[in-house]
Formats: sequence, C-alpha cells, structure tokens
Amino acid sequence: MDFNKYADLALVYLSEYGLKILAALAIFIIGKWVSKKLSIVIKTMMTKAKVDVTLSEFTESLVYFSLLAMVILASLNALGVNTTSFIAVFGAASLAVGLALQGSLANVGAAVLIIIFRPFKIGDFIEAGGATGTVDDITMFSTIISPIDNRTIIVPNAKIIAGNIINYSQKDKRRVDLTFGIGYDDDLRLAKQTLLDILNADERILKDPEPFVAVSELGDSSVNFTTRAWVETSHYWDVRFDTIEKVKLTFDEKGISIPYPQMDVHMKQEQN
Repeated sequence: MDFNKYADLALVYLSEYGLKILAALAIFIIGKWVSKKLSIVIKTMMTKAKVDVTLSEFTESLVYFSLLAMVILASLNALGVNTTSFIAVFGAASLAVGLALQGSLANVGAAVLIIIFRPFKIGDFIEAGGATGTVDDITMFSTIISPIDNRTIIVPNAKIIAGNIINYSQKDKRRVDLTFGIGYDDDLRLAKQTLLDILNADERILKDPEPFVAVSELGDSSVNFTTRAWVETSHYWDVRFDTIEKVKLTFDEKGISIPYPQMDVHMKQEQN
C-alpha cells in the first residue's frame, strides 16, 4: 500500500517536473555549446582582422563566461526557479564573495589594465612580478611566463601591475654594453683597435649607430674599456656571449692580459 502511494507520488512529480528538468538540461547543454562556438568565432574574426593575440584571447574568455552566465539563468528559469529573486541573492552572495576575494578581483582588474595599456603582449620577453621569461598567456587572474629553462611561472596580475615591468621585446633594437679590462703594462692602442675590429667583424652588429669603444676607467688593477654595439633584439644574447668569448681568445693570441684583482701582503718582523 505504501509502495503504491510513493509510486503515485513519484509519477506526479515526474509528470510535473520531468519536462522542466529535461528542458533545463537541454538549454544548458545546447547553450554551453553555442557559447563556446560563438566565443571561438569571435576570436577567429579578431585574428583575421589582425587584432593582437592578447586582446583576442581575453575577449574570447570574457564572451564565453558572459554567455555561460546567461545560459545558466535561462536554465534555472526553465526549471521554474524565480530568477529575479535568484539574481538578488546572487548579487548579495557576489558582494560577500567579492569582499572575501579582494585579491582575486584585484587580479581581474589588473588583467583589464594590462589589456588596455598593453605594457606587454603574448610572446614578449619581460621581467615582471619577480619572474623573467616569455609571456605564454594572459588570463583573467594571472600571467603565464616561461623562463629560458622552459619552466612555467604563474604570476598574479596584481603583482605584475604593482611593480616595475621591463619589456625586452618591445623595441626592435638593443644595445650590448660590455666592459673589458687590460693590464697597465699592455698596449692600450692595440687593445682598443682589437676591440673595434672584433665588433666591426660581426655582421649581426649594426653599422648605424657604429660600435663604440673608449677607455672608461683607470681601475685599481686594470685599464677598463667600455664597448657599446647596437643589434637587433633577437640577436642580443648571441652577440653578447660571442663577443665575450671572442675578446678573450683574441686577447690571448695578441698577448693582451686580462688582469684580476691581486693583493700584496707585506710581513713585518719585529725584534724584541
């Protein structure tokens, strides 16, 4: 008897809410699929219009989550939930969560600032938030940076905006500054000309502005030369490392010494 009663009750609820549940599920599944497709279409259109990758990917995420929120509300409405009161409750809950997650919201605000003011973009080599490397992605909460050893560093956007940002990729040219020391007994003119010859022989070094070599300091144990050479940004590190190696090898061939700090200790013996 009780079994039949519960079975009848289940049939009543199923007949009353079954179609609503199916409709809500259908709206959610189809709506989520449409939201994803629309966000991809928008990103594709922005890519074809040659919009910056950072902006297009951020817009894709923003459109997707905005549409998904609308789909969820439509599903609840189909289920019979009063969305007006739900929105009010959701707003109050959002306020409470927002107060609890001020740091996360600050990251979202920082992401907007990064997109608007464009201190860097995906693919740039930067130094920010205590990390140095290539920007792989910019999300709503963090920036993904890969250093040269291929690690992955996730830096909160708020931390990036709060500090200095050094963008090594923004300019198409960079200057390689190096300092080399020679001994006081070495031929200064020969060393200077040797440095100029090394810089001028490297085809990656630009001729305008021309390479610069000058005596910059009479140090405690060496005469120091400052060298400056302009290169394309993509050649910076290769030219820097190759120049240091070439100078050492060439100085050795020509008998030019590269001194290192020394200390003379004098012992004084006292007689009793």
